[in-house]
Formats: sequence, C-alpha cells, structure tokens
Amino acid sequence: MIDAHLHLWDKQHGMVNGLPVYSLGGGRSQFGAEVRQMMPAYMTDGVNSAERLLANMDFAQVAGAVVTQEYIDGNQDAYLRKVRTENPVRFRVSALYEEKPLGDVSWADGIKICAGRLADPDLTRLDDVFALAAEEDKFIGLDLAEGDTQTASLREMIRQYPGVRIAIGHFGMVTTGGWQEQIRLARNPRVYVESGGITWLFNSEYYPYPSAVRAILEARDICGMEKLMWGSDYPRTMTAITYRMSWDFADKSPLLTAEEKQLFFHANAEAFYRFHDLPEMPYIHHMAE
Repeated sequence: MIDAHLHLWDKQHGMVNGLPVYSLGGGRSQFGAEVRQMMPAYMTDGVNSAERLLANMDFAQVAGAVVTQEYIDGNQDAYLRKVRTENPVRFRVSALYEEKPLGDVSWADGIKICAGRLADPDLTRLDDVFALAAEEDKFIGLDLAEGDTQTASLREMIRQYPGVRIAIGHFGMVTTGGWQEQIRLARNPRVYVESGGITWLFNSEYYPYPSAVRAILEARDICGMEKLMWGSDYPRTMTAITYRMSWDFADKSPLLTAEEKQLFFHANAEAFYRFHDLPEMPYIHHMAE
C-alpha cells in the first residue's frame, strides 16, 4: 500500500483567503474567519508529525507515503527535508511552490503547485518550475482549479515538457462539473491521477462511498487503471473516518478486480514515485475484534 497524497507539518502557519490558519489545540485550527477541526481531536498539540503518521501507517498496512503541501498549512519545506532524511525508504516529499523562485529543491522528490489557488491560473507562466523539474528529474503534483479551467494550459506544459512526471490531485475535483477533462490529461504517458481527498469530496454520502467507487471506474475507462493512484488526504479526512477506511472502501468493492486494486493501491505509485525496498506490512488485530 502506498498513499500518494497526505500532509505533515511541524507547526501550521498557513493562509486562506488572505487570513491566517493556525492551531488552536485539540486538533482544531483557526481557518480564516472560522474554526475547523483540522485533525483528529487526539492530536492535541497541533503537531501533525511523521512519527504519528508512521504509527497510523503501520496499523493500516500502508508501507509508503507521498507528502504533498498546501498553502493552508504554510510552507513545510524545512520539516519535510528532515522527514525525508530520517525516512528515506517510506517517504517521498514535495517542495512547495509559492509564486516565487523555488531555490534549492535538491532535497525533495517533487514540487507541489497549488494550481487552483494561483493568482494567475495560466500554468504556461510557470515555465521555470517545469524546466527545473525536467532538469532535476522531479515530479510535479498539482491540485487544479475545478473543471477544465486549467486543463488547456497544463496540456501545453505537458507538450513542452513530455519527460516530466505529473500527478493530478484530488481525483480531478471529481464532484465538480467537467472533472473528466482533468482525468483525460492522464492519457499522456507521464501524467497520473491520485485520489487524495476523494472521501472529502464524497463526504455527504459517507462510507463506503459507492459514488466514489463509480468515479474510480469512470476514470479507469477514460485513462486506464494503470494511471490511477490511491491517496488519503491524511490527516484532514481522518476527522470523519479512520485511516483504514480511507482505502478499504475501494478494496472491499466487488466492482474492482484484484489486478486493478494492485495497480491502484501499490504498483502505479511505486513506479511513479520510485519507491523501492518497502517493508511488508502485517495485519495487526485490534481490540474490537
């Protein structure tokens, strides 16, 4: 099992709509003008650490994880450099693009672009980012604006930089109109789609998310199962469900074959993010059994 989309932070110091985001304790954060339960309540100190994540990964049988970033958490480059150094086998990490020159990203496996939050949505203006990714062989992860707002400009960057590995996040914002246009980009050889946040997007339906499973099948029919990767969006989605529930709703579905599940949960992400030597993850019986 490889989680292609989750978050870590040492201290949350982000922004949303020009207002600050910071921890209030008890897993809650001041989120702009309102208070949100940002993490499970037992994360009382506001620290979303690698150590806590590894404990959750071990229990949920997740061997590897890809740490992405978001403006709402603040830049976590310094912390993620440390995480990557201390956990070179189980973690891949992203540097955060903040609409200014990136500087040294040699420590990171990839670059995260919060594309839907850019002041200028035209991705062709990010030539320097794509050129750096091509030069240093980094992947680029993007959370695009809803629908096809940015698909044309991203298609042009794919054309200009065909060797760059690109992961489209949040399953193309699957619950919004035109999401299939984002999925169609994965017909390009080095473009993939990860499902981080899919349980958030289908939260009103809740577990076992039958519409999310149907969306996975629709995406499969558009770009092929070999282009889709599972992601949890930990820890925010863990305010509603457990870490295991973020993947086993798809694993328990009879609509996906064993081969498709192997691609979705492991093989695609292993190749795309270049994991190797991941540990075997034994099942741990819990006290309710």
